[in-house]
Amino acid sequence: MSAVRQPAVAGAFYPGEEQALAGTVASLLAAAHAETPADAAGAAPKVLIVPHAGYIYSGPMAARAYARLAGVRATVRRVVLLGPVHRVPVRGLALPGATTFATPLGEIDIDQDAVAALAGLRQVVVSPAAHALEHSLEVQLPFLQTVLDDFKLLPLAVGDATPAEVAQVLETLWGGPETLIVISSDLSHYLPYRAAQNIDQDTVEHILALQGPLTHEQACGGTPINGLLLAARQHHLQPQLLGLCNSGDTAGDQQRVVGYAAIAFTEASHGTH
Repeated sequence: MSAVRQPAVAGAFYPGEEQALAGTVASLLAAAHAETPADAAGAAPKVLIVPHAGYIYSGPMAARAYARLAGVRATVRRVVLLGPVHRVPVRGLALPGATTFATPLGEIDIDQDAVAALAGLRQVVVSPAAHALEHSLEVQLPFLQTVLDDFKLLPLAVGDATPAEVAQVLETLWGGPETLIVISSDLSHYLPYRAAQNIDQDTVEHILALQGPLTHEQACGGTPINGLLLAARQHHLQPQLLGLCNSGDTAGDQQRVVGYAAIAFTEASHGTH
């Protein structure tokens, strides 16, 4: 197997040319670092919830999440990336059946050991079609390529799955400090600005309380988030809201907006529970 999953939304959701993309990501991260007081950085996250729209809309919020990885760029060697399917329905969680994912910044190897670790789970399937045009995973990759040194990827396109099925996959791949989990999700879709603010605030409060389940109206990545919330309770993760906005705050009009949040989850210090 030597399949390369080529970028599907380069030039649309983010710049398609290497130099322009590198510059865009660097400027978004620089702005995020400037907004974060040095004493607010906190512990390195185990899990990030990150939005997945075009960079002009959600890039600043995504950067707030990825800026938190500065201290672990050499530590994280595997990224488990879950995002919802938008185009091709799938039952369970779909692997891409590829060996590498490509972006204008280069190629990322798929973690074949992690693929093998999931082989016995019935909810894990292989669907190149589910990945071929899916943007929810792809838009995270240039950020990861920029903030981490040398890592392998385990990408899962999440369709119809129960919270327990998602949590079981996360548990199988949980690992230690070398493993980062990223959940790709936007919040509410196409509501007027004020209504979106109210609904998204409520959704975020549920996430911060580790209370699910969320509906797809609250978050398009509700299915992977619901599995994460189960795992987060099991592992005593401590959530922190890094930012909340919507497209009306960035590059869109305020009549029909999409909500974006950046949330980090850290593992409780040993001996505190």
